[in-house]
Amino acid sequence: MNLELSEEQTAVRRLAREFTEREIAPYAAEWDRAESVDRALVKKLGEVGFLGLTVPEEYGGSGGDHLSYVLVTEELGRGDSAVRGIVSVSLGLVAKTIAAWGSEEQKREWLPRLCAGHALGCFGLTEPGTGSDAGSLTTRAARTGATYVLNGGKTFITNGTWADVVLLFARTDPDEPGHRGVSAFLVPADTPGLTRREIHGKLGLRGQATAELVLEDVEVPASALLGPEGKGFSVAMSALAKGRMSVAAGCVGLAQAALDAAVAYAGQREQFGKPIARHQLVQELIADISVDVDAARLLTWRVADLIDRGRPFATESATAKLFASEAAVRAASNALQVHGGYGYIDEYPAGKLLRDARVMTLYEGTSQIQKLLIGRARTGVSAF
Repeated sequence: MNLELSEEQTAVRRLAREFTEREIAPYAAEWDRAESVDRALVKKLGEVGFLGLTVPEEYGGSGGDHLSYVLVTEELGRGDSAVRGIVSVSLGLVAKTIAAWGSEEQKREWLPRLCAGHALGCFGLTEPGTGSDAGSLTTRAARTGATYVLNGGKTFITNGTWADVVLLFARTDPDEPGHRGVSAFLVPADTPGLTRREIHGKLGLRGQATAELVLEDVEVPASALLGPEGKGFSVAMSALAKGRMSVAAGCVGLAQAALDAAVAYAGQREQFGKPIARHQLVQELIADISVDVDAARLLTWRVADLIDRGRPFATESATAKLFASEAAVRAASNALQVHGGYGYIDEYPAGKLLRDARVMTLYEGTSQIQKLLIGRARTGVSAF
């Protein structure tokens, strides 16, 4: 793996950093308090090309490699994890999946709008009773001639109330057990029978629109099927394998923000007649954050490098997601400790970083699920 960035990758990273400093970081605390990111930001993300990274230019994308995507995701995560989540889901889980599995008609219909920020996507997999056990989902899609009728519900759906299209997973064959009877659909969010309710009062990622979806006799044409019927679980798992890289990259950015905040505060705050940065136990906290940032970054960059070289990457993606999410929690907690009592009020960023970090160990596969994936891969034991 080459650790030296190309000129193009360096330029993309610089662009993302400047965009984050100008358009995101100054407003992150305000959006957190309001429980809503300014929706005008979506168009700006599209204009600068961040919603089309790695998507072919012929479909309105920005092109580029996956390491460039990771670099941008790091910077967005450093500015505000809620914003990073908007991009990771709409681009990383939805647009990339349409590019990989969609028909030519589906690509032409959705990708230009998603990449330009004129539309957003959400990923409708999680249900109230099926989180880690996604293969047991109960949302139904019954074939009636040239259409499917969908009934069921989804929860904890990022971008749920903002999205224009739902990449929705439903059971098309009730007689097939587990994952084998699941199919994927592209459902326009304004389809009659689809209702959405935003979830408020979250611990972290408060600026992100997280929602419950209810489907009551939602009718879609057969052309809404994404990939072959019965292959929806494969569609979902392929999306999540790359999605875990996105989460890991966002965690690297969050941990970097924790490091930056801890170093800045330690240099300004004085106790016992000198800046606390000169106290060895404070230095130890900062050193622990720094090591976690470097290790998480290298694990995440490895995943992008493998994808760009066409190599298998699923286990490495699970490894990066596991380590980076847990590292982000440690980093944010250590940064709060450096801040002392001031870390507990939202005038300083440490508290928000810790709240945002905590969910990273839960979504797109909990830490326990990542360990199962890694363990099965290393031992050769089948997942099913």
